Amino acid sequence: MPHSFNKIWIHAIWATKERTPLISTAIEKKVYNFILAQFRELGCPVRIINGMPDHVHCLFLLSPQKSIAEVVKQIKGSSSHYINQNNLISEKFAWQTGYAAYSVSESVVDKVYQYINSQKQHHQKKTFAQEHEEFLKLYGLNDVK
Repeated sequence: MPHSFNKIWIHAIWATKERTPLISTAIEKKVYNFILAQFRELGCPVRIINGMPDHVHCLFLLSPQKSIAEVVKQIKGSSSHYINQNNLISEKFAWQTGYAAYSVSESVVDKVYQYINSQKQHHQKKTFAQEHEEFLKLYGLNDVK
């Protein structure tokens, strides 16, 4: 086979340090646009970025030349630097250590897109902590040490 092919959708989620609600509606578009540009630079096309004041969801195609860890590390580092350098908030901004990343089957990409798109409505019913616990159970990660 002369060429290699891959199409791996990733749903990544990460939170602000101590889950402090720092991403206000006044800055979220700037932050998301910066994150989008960073994903593009890394060769990872993005389907959607959205979230809440204390966390971000991204649905993107993983570049064949990058690992998930490399991509998320770069995105988190560069975006926190951008927020701080541009004084988008009055205090020092930082992301919490770690992230969650799940592979998404092509057959449910639209469903995950809708879920990410409706974060504001979704979190009127469920907190980030409740959602995080459900993801751990759904993906069988609460038993992993």
